[in-house]
Amino acid sequence: MDLIKDFLGHIGLPLFWVKLTLGMVFSFLLTFFSIPTIVKISRRKNLMDEPGTRSSHLRKIPNLGGIAIFYSLAVCASVFAFELFEIYKFLFASLVILLYIGVMDDIVVMRAYKKLFAQIVVTALMVIGSDVRIRSFFGLFGIYELNYFFSVTISIFTFIILINAFNLIDGIDGLAGGYSIICSALFGISYFRLGEYNYPLVVLSAVIIGSVTGFLYYNLSNSRSSKIFMGDTGSMILGFLLAFTAICFIDIFIDKKLPGVPRYYLQAAPSIAMAILILPIVDTLNVILVRLFNGSSPFTADKNHIHHSLLDLGLSHRRSTVYIIMYYLFIVAVAYFFRHINVNLLLLIIIVLGFIGAYIPKFLLKLRES
Repeated sequence: MDLIKDFLGHIGLPLFWVKLTLGMVFSFLLTFFSIPTIVKISRRKNLMDEPGTRSSHLRKIPNLGGIAIFYSLAVCASVFAFELFEIYKFLFASLVILLYIGVMDDIVVMRAYKKLFAQIVVTALMVIGSDVRIRSFFGLFGIYELNYFFSVTISIFTFIILINAFNLIDGIDGLAGGYSIICSALFGISYFRLGEYNYPLVVLSAVIIGSVTGFLYYNLSNSRSSKIFMGDTGSMILGFLLAFTAICFIDIFIDKKLPGVPRYYLQAAPSIAMAILILPIVDTLNVILVRLFNGSSPFTADKNHIHHSLLDLGLSHRRSTVYIIMYYLFIVAVAYFFRHINVNLLLLIIIVLGFIGAYIPKFLLKLRES
């Protein structure tokens, strides 16, 4: 690696930019060229997503796109962001376990408790084994540094919530994929601005962007023969990686007093991370509250998600995706602009704006019906 770095330096090419560019390009190409084969096999073996209570589609579509996303992420992250797998020893193992339970769920539908157990194992590996955890609330609710037990508990809970919440927003074409690209870009830019020590996380963000962009080409296709969904495999892996990058982002602002590690401090770090991931959080809370209010189980499938409300207004999948992403980008901008105000007030603003975004479509629908 030192020889490559010296050679690139001699010709005026920084190693970081080479890894960033190649990681994004190759992750895109691997996903792009592997999906047609997956679609072909899925159709031949009838491994398709059936229209159901939660689905907004009317015909069977292959749903194993997550395999291609995992394939490109595993290859390109291992090559171009290999430092992460040295630091976080259980990262690759966690991704492999999620691949297995995701494919099983996409093909035969796993029982919820089995899937939850596997998710707990995965997150425990990362939180306890690789020490990826929320160590401080930075003054939220008057809480600062967390004791180890509470830190582990809240971190495992955060991972599991985001893994499943991201799965719930994967209900229309382009939404889960497009949102993961935006989140990865925002975290990647933040890591880049915070210095060279965080460059492996920047490269990982670029690899996610490349991989998901290759998937979106087919997910947004109007051609019935090439269209594909990411399935639980893709949504769980992306939800897991975004939870991982969010917790790493928060952790940057904790002074661990390690030699050679730059020190930064931003009290609003947890609120900023929450603003970036506010869509799956608010959407999940919203559907749970609606189901409880209606007297049904919070785990019952329905069409009370934000994207379903926009579809009811007559918007297309693509237009609904664009509107949702643009609104929640606005929330991120607000959070960044007000990052120096009281952290509890900032969190309240983010949550209120998130729920306003969830209920605007429902309000417009009621106006139209009246």
